[in-house]
This record gives sequence, C-alpha cells and structure tokens, in this order.
Amino acid sequence: MASRRITQETFDSVVRENMIEFEMEPEEALKEAIQQFESQGVDLVNVVKTVQNFSSDDSNQKHHVLQVLDALQKALDMLALDEMEEHLTHFTEQCSLNFAHRHLAAEKSAYSTVLSSCRTMMSDGQRLLKGVQGLAALLDGQPDLLDLEGQHLLLDILKQHQELAALNAATFRAIHHSCLKHEQNRQDLVQRGVLPLLTGAIVRHGTSADVVREAAGVLRVMTYDDDIRVPFGHAHDHAKMIVMENNGLRVIIEAAKAFTENPTVLSELCCTLSRLAVRNEFCQDIVDLGGLNFMVALLADCIEHRELVRQVLGAFRAIAGNDEVKDAIVNAGGTDLIMLAMNRHMGSPQVCEQGCAALSMLALRKPENCRVIMEAGGAFLTLQAMKSHPAEVNVQKQACMLLRNLVARKPDFSQLILELGAEVLIRQAKATHQDCEDLAKAALRDLGCNLELRELWTGQKGDISR
Repeated sequence: MASRRITQETFDSVVRENMIEFEMEPEEALKEAIQQFESQGVDLVNVVKTVQNFSSDDSNQKHHVLQVLDALQKALDMLALDEMEEHLTHFTEQCSLNFAHRHLAAEKSAYSTVLSSCRTMMSDGQRLLKGVQGLAALLDGQPDLLDLEGQHLLLDILKQHQELAALNAATFRAIHHSCLKHEQNRQDLVQRGVLPLLTGAIVRHGTSADVVREAAGVLRVMTYDDDIRVPFGHAHDHAKMIVMENNGLRVIIEAAKAFTENPTVLSELCCTLSRLAVRNEFCQDIVDLGGLNFMVALLADCIEHRELVRQVLGAFRAIAGNDEVKDAIVNAGGTDLIMLAMNRHMGSPQVCEQGCAALSMLALRKPENCRVIMEAGGAFLTLQAMKSHPAEVNVQKQACMLLRNLVARKPDFSQLILELGAEVLIRQAKATHQDCEDLAKAALRDLGCNLELRELWTGQKGDISR
C-alpha cells in the first residue's frame, strides 16, 4: 500500500499547535510532530522538518526557502540584477539541502520564477550561471517541472554561450536532472538537438573536468530506460545516435586522455562507454579507437581507486559482448588485471559483481579463455567473492554464471571447481536468494551435481504442480 502524504501546511500547523497549545519547546514540538505522523504511516520525505519562529499572533511565518523565493520574485519584478544574483545563490543553497526544500519551493511556483530570472539574465553569462545553478538544484528529483519553455531555454544557453565552461557544466547538470526517470524529456531534448551540443562541448572544453564529467553524464542518461510510466523508451536509438551521428566513442576516448590523473572524470567516461556498447560493431570500434588499451593501462595504474576499477570492469563486461573483443581483452592481459582488482577490493560487493560478470563474459563460448581464467585462479577467486558477500544477490548471481560458463564447454574443470567447495556455496546462494535460483541450478547441473528438477506440468489434464 502506498504511503500517505501530507502538505507542508498540515505539518507546520501541528508543530505550531504543539508549541502554543501544549507549551512545548521548539525542538520537542518538532520531534513530537514527526513521531506522530510517522506512527500513522505518513511519508514525510516531501516535508521540510525545521522549526519556524511561530508566535500566537504570527500564523504566516514562512520557511527560509520561501522567504528567499519571495525576495527573488521582488527583485525580478524590479529587474534588480545584482539582488537577483544574490537571491539565486541563496535559493540554490536552500534547494541543495534536501528534496523537501525543493518540493516546497516547486509548490510555490519556484520553477516559473527561476526560469524568468534566467531569461532576464540571458545576455550576461556570469549572472546567468547563478540562475542555471538554481534551476538545476530545483530540478533534482523533480524532472516533471521542465516544460517546453524550459527545454528551449537550456538549449539556447548552450548555443549562445558555448565559450563559458562553467555555464555549460551547470546547464548539463540541469539537463541531467530533468532527464533522469523522464523518457519524454529525453526524447524531446534529443529531437531538438542536444546530442551534438554535448559532444561538441566535450571537444571544445576538453580540459575542463566539470564540463567533460557533466556532459558524459548527460550522454549516459540519454541511454537509460528508467521511466516506469512508459511501456518502452528510445534508449537503444539514442545510443546509436550518439555513436553513429555524433562520433561519441571517439570523443569520449580522446577526452579521457586528458584526465589520467582524475579518477572521478575517468569513472564517468568509462561508465558512459559501457552504456554505448550496445552493438557488436560498437564494441569493436572501442578497441579499434584505442579504448581497450587505454582502459587496460588505466586499470593497472589506478588499481587502488575502487570506483574507477568498478567502472573499468563494467566497461570490459560491456564490450566483451563481442566474441573477438573477448580475445582482445585476454590477449591484452585483461584477465589477470580483473582478478588482481577483485583480490585488491574483495571487500567491495560492487567490484566483485563486476569482476565476476566481466570474467563470465570472457568465458562465454570461449573454451581457451576458460583455461586462461582457471590457470590464473579465477575459480578460487570467484568462490572467495561468494564467501565474502553471501547476502549480496548480484554477486551470487554473477558468480554462479561464471562458474557455469567455465565448465559449459570445458567439463574437465568441474572436478577442480567442486574440490574448491563450489557446490556448498552455490546451494547456499540458491536457498538464500530466489532471484539466484535459476542460475544456481544451471551451475549445479553443468558441474554434474545431483539436482532435483520438478516437472511442473506433464501435459496431462489436472492442476499445475506448485
């Protein structure tokens, strides 16, 4: 059952009542109101939980974010640009506190006020930056706010102020927030030409970490299919457009070379490459453009940076969908580096998951690669990952898949893997995680273990077995 919601006014009135009627101290009144609503099953995620300066003759005291918004609107009405810039800075700070502040501001027409402020300051890039930062903060978690006027504004900013790196980065952040879990915004912005503006900015501001990071993030979000309100999205089509029409793979790989000392930017770029490897030829293109050699060197040099390691392993997993690329990764020493990374970060379930998944892809339909993985101790490392993270379903699933792939075309490896204790761990994963059941059964079957397979339906008249 969906959680109940209340308005900000309802919550504030209860806090006020606790303070005035029951003579509670402000913090006590706030705590009591929170406990009261939560005990009733009310979700307070959209409520600002702060104490206002209530008094018996002051029932209209506003939260600070609304006070700032009112001040911004007055400055906008008077076209007081200096004051607008100051109020937008404070507004951004308030919206950055949490979702409740952003939600409350949106309910009081903040979007139209901030959008009008940006239009007013359109010719002054430095002032406009404050407006776009406020817009980006407001859109975080509220992509439905963006309308046609807002889309045109964001694109106009990118077209008219191409030389301003900071403004470009802030605009990309606003676009990113407006496209997360919002398929229509993605499709609209792509149709109106956002993709060449993104890749063009990466090339133009290739040494700006903020621009490259934010632009890569937007390119990636255009390939998401995360809006549950639509039956299907255009994720695959957008990925193809980025690669085929906007030279996205080359742009990203070339951009990465400027940030060899910046793991954060490199993580974004590797993650984006993973999202673009949606076709067999794209995987090969990444290799041909030098992307594989770059990532292999990157993994060797930055083995201590856990997040970057995770993203590189994810990229290996993605491009290994191409059988020829599988061999290229193995020949480049990728197998040893993947296992080195897993061993170094065995405490991270995310690294273990991506490492097992990458090795699983390398082993799929490739008996020779299976031999390389086994000789390097891949089976032992996989079982160590299963032991280290018994509660992590994704680690267990990827490990079961890897073990299955290692013996599917090389049954001679079964006995060695079983001697390492694989059967107990696989059965434990099967019993613990329902989502892991099918993969665990496949692994047990191909390892030659006894497995009870229930016949759910025999084709005879009667009820289906349960």
